[in-house]
Amino acid sequence: MTKPRTLALGLAALVLLSAACSSDPGPATTTAGERSGQGLGKVLFGGDSIAVGEALPLKAAFQAGHVEFQSIAAEGGGNVVGPFSAESWPKIAEQISSARASVVIHQLTTYDWGAEDEQRAGYQKLLRAVTAGGAKLVLVTAPPIRPDDFYRPHLAELDRMPAVAKSVVDASSGQAVLLDAGAVWGKSYEQRKDGKADRSADGIHTCPQGAARFTQWLLGELKQMYPGFSPADPQKWANAGWSADRHFAQC
Repeated sequence: MTKPRTLALGLAALVLLSAACSSDPGPATTTAGERSGQGLGKVLFGGDSIAVGEALPLKAAFQAGHVEFQSIAAEGGGNVVGPFSAESWPKIAEQISSARASVVIHQLTTYDWGAEDEQRAGYQKLLRAVTAGGAKLVLVTAPPIRPDDFYRPHLAELDRMPAVAKSVVDASSGQAVLLDAGAVWGKSYEQRKDGKADRSADGIHTCPQGAARFTQWLLGELKQMYPGFSPADPQKWANAGWSADRHFAQC
């Protein structure tokens, strides 16, 4: 049996780093529930295989904070635009509808290929599905990758994703927010941070340290959006065994 990895980044350092890199969510409209100090209801988390790894510490952190959490992130998929999205969308839409979440967090995927109009239509479709159930959509930018021959032809499309997503958010009347995870990952792929593995050597995925840093950052962003939400102390989730998952095998 694989022994759980103890995160190389100390808990105190994790807290300090996340505080230092926390970004302002911007001037997005605040709902009445958020203004009144409402806590955080059920969280649904989606995206591709990068999000699958991030969902592991997120689940532990939300459980420690007594918040219901469900991940629908998918290996080789999870995208609402691009290859195979037409086939996968009905399942994604059904998962969103049946989850009855109050917040749907969707990390933009490395498969969000297509023309600008196609990307916009995909994010708009996602927004409609989320708001139909009364939830709020939180879009999160994807971490930078080290492109190989598979991704290289689509770099312009991937680079355009955040701007297209922002245009959908800006037109959403406060029903959606875009969070820039560049505060966590930087502007380019970095395999190691502080001398330890932060991203997978495959150039795409995260390692436990990176996934934990992302979790702490996202919890801080949600705390700003929902003042009644109290994130659990990292000591309760950072070394809870999730780092032994086979998803991190290349770390």
